[in-house]
Amino acid sequence: MCLGIDVCALMATLFIWCFFPPLQWVGSPCGLHGPYIFYKAFQFHLEGKPRILSLGDFFFVRCTPKDPICIAELQLLWEERTSRQLLSSSKLYFLPEDTPQGRNSDHGEDEVIAVSEKVIVKLEDLVKWVHSDFSKWRCGLHAGPVKTEALGRNGQKEALLKYRQSTLNSGLNFKDVLKEKADLGEDEEETNVIVLSYPQYCRYRSMLKRIQDKPSSILTDQFALALGGIAVVSRNPQILYCRDTFDHPTLIENESICDEFELTCIPWIHL
Repeated sequence: MCLGIDVCALMATLFIWCFFPPLQWVGSPCGLHGPYIFYKAFQFHLEGKPRILSLGDFFFVRCTPKDPICIAELQLLWEERTSRQLLSSSKLYFLPEDTPQGRNSDHGEDEVIAVSEKVIVKLEDLVKWVHSDFSKWRCGLHAGPVKTEALGRNGQKEALLKYRQSTLNSGLNFKDVLKEKADLGEDEEETNVIVLSYPQYCRYRSMLKRIQDKPSSILTDQFALALGGIAVVSRNPQILYCRDTFDHPTLIENESICDEFELTCIPWIHL
């Protein structure tokens, strides 16, 4: 008996779902405005493995195959309810030598320069930009991570994560996102690169001098954090700073950029 099923179409759909799993939001919505719903994180697959990116995360991207690797900072995630379009807004950071002006003697060894305009990209395109092989990225101050065994005492691990999220994301509650990451087997903080403002970077370098030769667990103390310490628990983290912007000459020509979805002056309605 013929059920009118297009077997070829069904097989094609199954193939796409198996090898290109759909994107999905992670955690509860964090805001509403008109037709837009805002979220804190999303899940995608990178080289066959599930991965979660959340607001405030820094990650390596390549905007086109010919472009140099740069750093993206995820700043906004939202869905347009009418079209069901999943969208993102990120800030991009390039090494000075990868900008039109090039590197000069005024640039620091740990310095990156931000693109003056944020980039609005569909999530399906953003995940194509994500670059997993950053082994050749040599720039940045290599900061020692906090030893995980030192975090298990007196609730320091939970306090560290709470502090990290509150400083990056204006106090949004990321408890549900962290649980999803844990369920996937991810570390609570897999970020291997962090971009600071120049004052933050200077405070951090000064703090490292003041607590030199102290155990890494001291980085979780409120005193060290107040001095400029950073809640870093990732492996081999690289610390950079940004103090300048530039106009990217070709980014506007990138077909993945969706300036028509740019949001301006949005009054947040927190859920």
